[in-house]
Amino acid sequence: MKDWKRHIGPIASVLAFLAAYGFFQFAYPYHLMRREQMTLFLFDGDYIRQTYRGSGWLARFVCDFLDQFFHLPVVGPLVVALLLTAIGVVTYRIIRHFLGKWPSFAVAALVFAWSFLRETENLYSTRYTLVVLGYLALFLLALQPRKGWLKVASLAVLAGFGVWSLGAPVHQYYGKPWGYPILSYDQVIGLDTEVARENWDKVIKLSEKDLYMTEASYCYNLAHAMKGNLGKALFNHSQKQASSLFIQISNEKSAFSDCLGGEVWFHLGDMTIAEQSAIIALQASPKHTGARYIKRLAQASLISGEKASAQKYLNLLSKTMFYGKWARLMMTGNQEGTVAKRLESYRSRLAHTDFVHRSNLPRSVLLGLLEADSTNALARQYLLCYDLMRLDLEHFVEDYPEGIPAKSVYQEALLIWLSLQDVLDEPHLARYGIESSAVDRMGRFFRNPSAFRDSYWYYYLNAMEEDKR
Repeated sequence: MKDWKRHIGPIASVLAFLAAYGFFQFAYPYHLMRREQMTLFLFDGDYIRQTYRGSGWLARFVCDFLDQFFHLPVVGPLVVALLLTAIGVVTYRIIRHFLGKWPSFAVAALVFAWSFLRETENLYSTRYTLVVLGYLALFLLALQPRKGWLKVASLAVLAGFGVWSLGAPVHQYYGKPWGYPILSYDQVIGLDTEVARENWDKVIKLSEKDLYMTEASYCYNLAHAMKGNLGKALFNHSQKQASSLFIQISNEKSAFSDCLGGEVWFHLGDMTIAEQSAIIALQASPKHTGARYIKRLAQASLISGEKASAQKYLNLLSKTMFYGKWARLMMTGNQEGTVAKRLESYRSRLAHTDFVHRSNLPRSVLLGLLEADSTNALARQYLLCYDLMRLDLEHFVEDYPEGIPAKSVYQEALLIWLSLQDVLDEPHLARYGIESSAVDRMGRFFRNPSAFRDSYWYYYLNAMEEDKR
């Protein structure tokens, strides 16, 4: 028992480290990755000299350097766990100068918990964790001299050094004084992160738990559209009208929403809106920078043929640790194999006519994309589903190409339209490739609508009832 008490300090430190690491690695895995997307650290002498000067230069430098490792699933949580554990250890050693062992443990535990919860805050910056640790370390160092006047002198000198190198200990930049984890929000961040990485199977897996949030439905829809089965999967997930297909891009929204809103347009082939999305997100981000946004601007410029603009963004990314290789492969003259083929496939989707348009007029943009490339299957899926979500069956039938097999949701919409036109007969069913058994299924729906919650019929019926209220 005595041996256990003698080693209580190291044991508590290890447990605190494992708790912090385990939480950010397994329970909150995308929180740190999101933070990395909004930062940029360049290995460039001029950039470092110009960016990291003035009060707080050291904290800003170390913070930006460490943030880039949040790109990695194991290393990011490891960095944060080490910082938080160090805060607890240093706090304990400071309080031990004034109080006994157990009161010191209590204070250290409270400071550790406070720092840990702040790290879970959405817009929190690791910089303040570094600032807290830095000032605690300087205060502990000032306590080392035995003579009182030396302690006071050391404290004054080290406090001045802290303000110069770490910045003010209290600043509005550090955000809220308290935070707490929101697990559902981390799942949405995860969906957004996997969308950016184009891990469509992972997006679908993360969507198995329906969050009933527009952003989550948006990611779910894009993943299934990229897999070519949006028409079948649409109502297996909650939908919030057309906003589940297209998130409007606006200066009044967050960097998260604006960046996510451009993902669909990029894959559809509209580089104008994709570029607009990245620029607005760049402006709205806390530091007005971000590796993800710059990467998207580089891609959009390459596909649009704006070589000078693309080279500017690629030059920036080439000086980063984790995007450098990608940037060099994308540079003109280095594009080979799958890179060149992919860029060409996106160029083939570009609209022939360049005109000013906005993301809140999706149907006209989709029609323009299909006019440029009638084989753009993604644009066709989004056009048809957009019509359905708006209950616009007239345009749906107009946009629906004859001769293709009616997928589940499309089939259900066609049956509603044929019923409204009073032409629900064998010739019209055959014309749209609808089996007669589907008519029987629709009859069963009207007898028990709640048994068909994943159908377009259920969505249409509820929407029509809401309009009547």
